[in-house]
Amino acid sequence: MRSVAVDVMSGDAGAPENIPGALRALAADPALELILVGKPEIIEPALAGADAGVRARASIHPAASVVGMSDHPRDAIRRRKDSSMRLAIDLVKEGRAEAMISAGNTGALTAMAHFVLKTVGPVERAPIMSSVPARNGGHTHILDLGANSKASALQLAQFATMGSIVARDVFGISRPRIGLLNIGEEESKGHELVQEAHELIRALDINYLGFVEGHDIFDEKVDVVVTDGFTGNVALKTMEGLAKLIVEKIREEFSRDALSKFSGLLARPVLRRVGAGLDPRRYNGACMVGLTGVVVKSHGSADRVAFAQAIATAATAMRRGLPAAIAKALS
Repeated sequence: MRSVAVDVMSGDAGAPENIPGALRALAADPALELILVGKPEIIEPALAGADAGVRARASIHPAASVVGMSDHPRDAIRRRKDSSMRLAIDLVKEGRAEAMISAGNTGALTAMAHFVLKTVGPVERAPIMSSVPARNGGHTHILDLGANSKASALQLAQFATMGSIVARDVFGISRPRIGLLNIGEEESKGHELVQEAHELIRALDINYLGFVEGHDIFDEKVDVVVTDGFTGNVALKTMEGLAKLIVEKIREEFSRDALSKFSGLLARPVLRRVGAGLDPRRYNGACMVGLTGVVVKSHGSADRVAFAQAIATAATAMRRGLPAAIAKALS
């Protein structure tokens, strides 16, 4: 079996959620093996009550420290060589694991992954790619979501190619539709960098539909939306904040008075279905595409359910040979 190295110490919740999430992923995937990277004195007691078949597929790799959520990326590279995040990446570099996952500091993970694993072929920067829910039960993939706050036109064109490959090979979309995020769909809209990227992407052998706007993300107009990490991260955090606001408003209105509470009881099955479809835990796990190994970033505040989903994403990318597919396409 091929293994995924899991940084179980990082993130807002850390080991109390990450280790149960790892066990959940193992229980759901009998062909999966995990290397849990962290402090053995914390990991071993958490595995004590696990099913024997699940426990047999989880090994422990000791790590002495943890990269903090506020650590500067440069400091993390220099001073956290014994951290759970760095050692999980090292396991991929050494070939002892074929993928790694962490819920830790995004900047540190990006810097460490680039420093240790390097990018494939001509790829200049590895973007983070994940999905958000769209209409009719579908979803839209977006990159970059925060790995690179700035991106050149060439890098955006590379993002488009890599996004098309991930959507095809990992998510099974036969001919992914690609869009470049802009302030309008018209050819004349956007600043010079976006216009230059538009021309470069148009020349690629991918299914490029042109510019898309923010509302198109949810309309299933395209399968992959390309943008820089600053814009992508702001868009993602805005979506998460809006979803939270809507849920809070619905709860507030259904608890306003006796009639509202009764109406809420009647609507509960529908609300549960809607909530399940929009549950961000279903979409946790963002691939850092373009590296020589599979690196997946989990949301920092992920609970065990969301963390298990991110591990499943890493396993899928590993089994589909994502780095090799990207290297072949860009060679």
